[in-house]
Amino acid sequence: MSFFTVFAVNAVMVVVPSIASEFHMSNIVQNWVIIIFLLVVAVLSVPAGQISGKYGLKKVTILSVILFIIISIVNVLVTNSEQFLLCRVILGISLSFINVTSMAMIVSAFAPEERGKALGINITGVYIGLSLSPVLGGILNYQLGWRSVVLFGVPFLFVILALLLTKIDEEWITFEGIPLDLKGSLFYGVGMVLFMYGFTILNETLGVVLTVLGIIIFAMFAMIELKEDHPVFDVRFFKNRKFLSANFASLCAYLATFAVTTILNYHLQYIKGFDSQLTGMILLVAPLCQVVLAPIAGRLSDKYVPQILAAIGMGLGTLSLVMFTFLDFNTSVEFLVVSMILYGVGFGFFSPPNTNVIMGSVPPKDTSVASAAVATMRTVGQAMSMGILTLVFAFVMGNVAISPEVYPLLVSSSQITCIICVALCLASVFASLVGIKSEN
Repeated sequence: MSFFTVFAVNAVMVVVPSIASEFHMSNIVQNWVIIIFLLVVAVLSVPAGQISGKYGLKKVTILSVILFIIISIVNVLVTNSEQFLLCRVILGISLSFINVTSMAMIVSAFAPEERGKALGINITGVYIGLSLSPVLGGILNYQLGWRSVVLFGVPFLFVILALLLTKIDEEWITFEGIPLDLKGSLFYGVGMVLFMYGFTILNETLGVVLTVLGIIIFAMFAMIELKEDHPVFDVRFFKNRKFLSANFASLCAYLATFAVTTILNYHLQYIKGFDSQLTGMILLVAPLCQVVLAPIAGRLSDKYVPQILAAIGMGLGTLSLVMFTFLDFNTSVEFLVVSMILYGVGFGFFSPPNTNVIMGSVPPKDTSVASAAVATMRTVGQAMSMGILTLVFAFVMGNVAISPEVYPLLVSSSQITCIICVALCLASVFASLVGIKSEN
């Protein structure tokens, strides 16, 4: 299931130009095909934890998969950009629940000594999705059109649905009889929308105002949750240094790494002049390393201190980003490949142990909440990482088309972004180590 949720995000990124051409989308609308999806997932990940815990992880997963299948089919029948974006919103809603419930079910179904291994396998599916999405999406789009990409996962999701209905007998309900925190969910959602949208236009006065307003509403959300008997997200969990440090490490890691693929894609296609097919093959290097390392790191996190493993992973990631800061017109492909291997190994070693720390630092009844935190940190980090790259482009390059005349500015923008990401990687290393001596 983790493979298809990642494929739904990343494969569509490859075919956005085809979709934009058919529906006559502007550049801004075209970007919102991806942004609106991530934003919906970020907004709903926290409420999804409480809702799934109240009504049952298995039941919510089944309903979410059914919704995803239906909307995927509807999505290929749309006739304009507004309908397409609406489908993306609904797909984001279903995916936000699937992200939370799938991880919570894994943690609930496996004993603590087996949890890291199970999470490692789950995250391997994520990395396989990251690896194959660009290549597979490009091939499907070229041969059959963008609708084949949208429908690709539907037959497999029917199989997953059948397995959920016939092979899993147990249901996990952790918030039975507890009312939903609608007020907290509203403040969280509004704060997230304002903050995330404002951050993407932070170079404008409106962006600064919306970002600050989002932060204020987040503060109000925290105050409301502290007074709530049954909060949608118990902010008191952040008093646990292990939970806090691991989540902060995750946020910094995704902030530092998600934009790297875009930077490399631009460098290979614009600066090096490679075609998209060759670029896609080169970009496979890092995710393939993550696929190999993730299950190994998951098993190791059951035997050794997971925070140390996570810190080692992000240490390697920091080194790779230092190497990326030297990208210029003369950078060799061999140098890029070595840097990408280091990057893939580092992040592959970081994610499973760090996730194991987060999921293991809360009581069993709160695994859905912890899973929501994992999904939120990932999605917010990914969206803000692209926001950082966009802001650097705006300040250094301005709002211009990428052409040979601005290639030097593109190189400078990539270097500046990588320097910022190095600092974020170091913060992730530090955060990984902070919670070692803390209790669950």
